[in-house]
Amino acid sequence: MSSHPQDEVQHHSLNDPESFWAQQASHLHWHKKPSKALLRTTKTLLSGKTHDHWEWFPDGEISTCYNCVDRHVLAGRGDHTALIWDSPVTNTKEKYTYRQLLNEVETFAGVLRQEGVKKGDVVLIYMPMVPAALIGTLAVSRLGAIHAVVFGGFAAASLAQRIDASKPVAILTASCGIDGTKPPMPYKPFVEEAIRLSSHKPEKTIIWQRNELRWNKVNRLEGQRNWQHMASSAAKRGVRADCVPVKSSDGVYIIYTSGTTGLPKGVLREAGGHAVGLHLSISYLFGIHGPGDVMFCASDIGWVVGHSYILYAPLLTGATTIQFEGKPVGTPNAGTFWRIVEEYKANALFTAPTALRAIRRDDPENKMLKQVGERGGLKTLKALFLAGERSEPSIITMYQELLGKYAANEAQVIDNWWSSESGSPISGIALTPHAGKDRKTVVKNVKTLDTKPGSAGKPMPGFDVRIVDDFGKEVEMGIMGNIVLGMPLAPTGFRTLWQDDERFYKGYLKRFDGKWIDTGDAGMIDQDGYVHVMSRSDDIINVAAHRLSTGSIEQAISSHPHIAECCVVGIPDALKGHIPFAFVTLSTPEHPTSAIPSAELFKEVQSLVRNQIGAIASLGGMIQGKNMIPKTRSGKTLRRVMRELIENAVHGEFDKPVQVPATVEDVSVVEVAREKVREYFKEKGGELHKATETRAKL
Repeated sequence: MSSHPQDEVQHHSLNDPESFWAQQASHLHWHKKPSKALLRTTKTLLSGKTHDHWEWFPDGEISTCYNCVDRHVLAGRGDHTALIWDSPVTNTKEKYTYRQLLNEVETFAGVLRQEGVKKGDVVLIYMPMVPAALIGTLAVSRLGAIHAVVFGGFAAASLAQRIDASKPVAILTASCGIDGTKPPMPYKPFVEEAIRLSSHKPEKTIIWQRNELRWNKVNRLEGQRNWQHMASSAAKRGVRADCVPVKSSDGVYIIYTSGTTGLPKGVLREAGGHAVGLHLSISYLFGIHGPGDVMFCASDIGWVVGHSYILYAPLLTGATTIQFEGKPVGTPNAGTFWRIVEEYKANALFTAPTALRAIRRDDPENKMLKQVGERGGLKTLKALFLAGERSEPSIITMYQELLGKYAANEAQVIDNWWSSESGSPISGIALTPHAGKDRKTVVKNVKTLDTKPGSAGKPMPGFDVRIVDDFGKEVEMGIMGNIVLGMPLAPTGFRTLWQDDERFYKGYLKRFDGKWIDTGDAGMIDQDGYVHVMSRSDDIINVAAHRLSTGSIEQAISSHPHIAECCVVGIPDALKGHIPFAFVTLSTPEHPTSAIPSAELFKEVQSLVRNQIGAIASLGGMIQGKNMIPKTRSGKTLRRVMRELIENAVHGEFDKPVQVPATVEDVSVVEVAREKVREYFKEKGGELHKATETRAKL
């Protein structure tokens, strides 16, 4: 029996990476073609530690912006639609052809060059989901500079951290963002406060003025500039900037991901591997091959998903990308996604399970999807892709049945698993598996692998996924363990952290003595080779597809003068997956006996979390008590134990045993915590439990 094309492609990518990735690289334009695809090396750190290292396309030079825009115009495809902006929150729709996009990008790149931005500089981008955000990002890339996109609406303290970490020469921002049906959120207070808090002071702040709320009193003395005025003036004067090629190993962007200490980690993406890997994945996994194909990624450019599949991958292949400013529900209703698929004839929809849960909550009978489907509006949709958190089988099964009835022939729901560090999916089901073999010829009638609800598919090209025990030894198929990756990673994967090689080693390699890259996830690979991601590391909470560090939330809570110690875990939530929940010990002389904190204290703590992290990190509850936070002998907080207690309580199972490691310092502390959890849920948890159960039934 012959193997499936996806298995063949995977085998080729791991066993002969040189020929595999050289072939993929040939589909792009290189200002200097690389002489080889892969260089294996060893890196020596300042600490004296050494570890295996690698470099993709080591002597090549490339321009990502050129490959995304210029080459399509030069190839005669300038009139093809590059970008569709759909903003139900402002009742606005716009389309840009590749020629129009090129004009906007090269003009604004000229503006940035005049403002002093040059090759290798960092530009921080703090923008809402407007076309200017994509134009600005491409303009930064055009100059050979590095962009660091921060999710618009992040609190000033979080933004200040990223300013100090990346040291940008300029900030691109907007007058406001619009979050669903809420009033416009002014960005000025966040940006100005972040600059005040940070030790590094960017010289320029360029503001895109939105009609919904303008940034009054643009202060030129503080380096503030009006984006539209500058772009208009540059266009009249014929100011433009050509593409600046960079080395393949030069950075194209930094994206910050939560760190276990509360300090964000700057994942560095490199130009050559990023372009080659994404150019393959958009065709291979997502089935988007080029002109005429339409990609709808319902994410935000602040997240790695938005970087990869709103901006770069669709444009690298010459397809059309949809930029959506809205919510899956409420803007105006739970039928928004299906309206967009129908209106723009989208071929792929990529979203998070959280979005589908919200849609299911508001439209439990799927009436809106069926209305669009019954008039043939979903016939262009080849697949619904899910990522960001584990997709429960019920979601997969329900939408698979709906797609089977209303979408394109053999349309699938495809769960895929990846991270900011990987840059593209580590596993999934390839929609067009032949594309990894020879993209010059599209082979018809090649069936995809079967999906398995609850799994995240099979490994993608270049990702060597293994399951190991806590000592780094591989376990048998079907056995739960730590999910690790062999080196080298696929070209989209990171090789280090921004200006912090030591932290890269300590955070990802040290645990398994440099043999594997630790993903921080746990799971298994079944007998058929499918990857099942079962849980997150116990110091990261996944809230509505946002990975939040417990360390950063604990840091915010601990800044309250009356809190001596705290522990944050995730409490199950049927809509968001998890929401943060805190255990606190007060520093007051007489500790209250009640497990339930005063309304005033909870409000103050909630305010600290919102201000320092952002509203997405808002607590779902808080328990107070003495001697209830268990630790190991080395002082490590046993969050996993606390999380188990909370998860059991949500289901009313207060006496269910929890797994307490032998390294616990005082096992009696666990029983103190159990009684506090029982007291809290007896007093307040009934409503939480009821709400969770109600949402789960919708």
